[in-house]
Amino acid sequence: MNKRTLYLECYSGISGDMTVGALLDLGASEEVLRKALASLNVDGYEIKIGRTQKCGIDACDFNVILEHQHDHSHSDHHNHSHDHDHSHEHRNINDIFKIIDGAEISENAKGISKRIFDIVAKAESKAHGIDIEEVHFHEVGAIDSIIDIIAVAVCIDDLDIHDVICSELYEGKGHVRCQHGTIPVPVPAVANIVMDNHLTIKITNTIGEMITPTGAAIVAALKTKDSLPEGCKIKKIGIGAGEKDFPKANILRAYIIEEDIKKKAGYGN
Repeated sequence: MNKRTLYLECYSGISGDMTVGALLDLGASEEVLRKALASLNVDGYEIKIGRTQKCGIDACDFNVILEHQHDHSHSDHHNHSHDHDHSHEHRNINDIFKIIDGAEISENAKGISKRIFDIVAKAESKAHGIDIEEVHFHEVGAIDSIIDIIAVAVCIDDLDIHDVICSELYEGKGHVRCQHGTIPVPVPAVANIVMDNHLTIKITNTIGEMITPTGAAIVAALKTKDSLPEGCKIKKIGIGAGEKDFPKANILRAYIIEEDIKKKAGYGN
């Protein structure tokens, strides 16, 4: 089987749920994903997978619905559910790695999950001026981000993706509320991830947060190439819906692409 190349088109930014939606839409197995998530030592949530429209475009909608918690954006990191071994209300990187290690998922998916979490933890520790072990994640300590990140890893593994190319990351501007108060967009963790991992960001005139720390970390962890080949064929398209409504369609498009060999060999124009 050919090594598969994924192209993520981040012209509406990127978040964990958008990425999972796009990968499921590309053909990652919902059954494999649900089985993997059921093996995690985490409860207090349910998963909804459906279809929605963004500016008239049909997209896969992946949603983590938390019990006792209605605010999905920048989730507060107090977990009200009592997970089996994790009844303390804050999770740090070591707690999350234990959850990943105990999951019935492939070694590849475990490695991807840890890489994404590690990138977020480093960015948050820098943003707050604390040691990495002391980071009690904002978005990430919440169950939805644990689920989003592990789901992305499982879907990438299921689709047998070897190379990932990402467009520049479009971001909004203005401010967003979090549990510490009102902070500027891009939020500090996103700015740190972009800087530390040499990602390309484009600030647009859209008011609001288009890139979440989870989304930025997914790009930083997965990206293997900086640019598309000179010519390529699109083999499949997957579209994941964002939860917000912006003037432009809030979607993440993911393509399975194949390099056009004729172009590579120098035939044609």
